[in-house]
Order: sequence, then structure tokens, then C-alpha cells
Amino acid sequence: MRKRLVPFAIEPTAADLAAIEVEWPLIAAELDLLDAEITLLNAVDHGGPSPLDWRRVRRAAARVTRTAADLGRHTPVTSRHAA
Repeated sequence: MRKRLVPFAIEPTAADLAAIEVEWPLIAAELDLLDAEITLLNAVDHGGPSPLDWRRVRRAAARVTRTAADLGRHTPVTSRHAA
């Protein structure tokens, strides 16, 4: 017997959008790191990565770390378990 599925719209709530807005600097930093890593992978076909490529990866990784630390400092820790 097949159950009927109730159709519903899957859209982000205001709280979801607010959480994304708070985390956006970290998302952007991670995308920059990913872009730098992809550049390294592509550089292999063109004589290998340059010192500038490696510097870009190090800077992007440092930015991810700084941004995550800032986000952790400014984001309140909430628990799902009630005391």
C-alpha cells in the first residue's frame, strides 16, 4: 500500500536565513580557500605551483581560521537539551 505524501514547500525560514547571514563570512573564507586549492591543482599541469600560489593558500587558510575563531567568539552556544 502506498502512502500519500503531503506536499509542502521547503523554503528557508527567517531563522535559517539569519543563521546563514551570520555564518556568511566563514562561508566566503572557505570558498576562497577552495579556490586557492583548485588553483594549486591546476598549476601542476603548468610547471607546478608558484610561491605566490602557496602564499595564497596559506593566507586563505589563515583567514578561515581567523573567521571561524571570530564566529565562535561572537556566536552564543545553545544546547538542545533542557536542564
